Amino acid sequence: MEKTRKLLSHSVAAIAYRTHKAIHGAPAGFGSFKAGPGVRTPQQILRHMSDVLGFASTFYTGGRWRAHLKPSWSEEVDRFYEVLGVLRQHILDDELKGTTPERLLQGPLSDAISHSGQLAMLRRLAGSPIPPENFIEADIHEDRVGADQAPPVSPDEEWYDAESEPY
Repeated sequence: MEKTRKLLSHSVAAIAYRTHKAIHGAPAGFGSFKAGPGVRTPQQILRHMSDVLGFASTFYTGGRWRAHLKPSWSEEVDRFYEVLGVLRQHILDDELKGTTPERLLQGPLSDAISHSGQLAMLRRLAGSPIPPENFIEADIHEDRVGADQAPPVSPDEEWYDAESEPY
């Protein structure tokens, strides 16, 4: 079970790292960027991520969870990292109830990591693409789930922006 807890904890840290990469240094107004009709804003996506990660915590604590939209982007970012920290602590300290580690990974954790990719795509659409990196080499540690993320260890030397030919 210790290996499972470590893997889930590392997954939460990977979500923190990838999401940080997508939102750190975003241009002013990015939280309210609207890519088109019916498309969530980055702030709405981050609220949803907090919602599914808070929901994941209920499999340790019981009860219900619902994240309502915060008034500002910075408050939404702060809550996101807080929810990640709480979930990580539950993973390390508490017993999972009502689901399995595999389902926790395939459900809320995978959902959150998918949404971090949406945030990265919205950054590109907002005219501020993030440089790619080799995530296998990334300096991700399970105890680092806040905004204090390490810089890229292995950024790609060459990358294509939205105007270039595809890989």
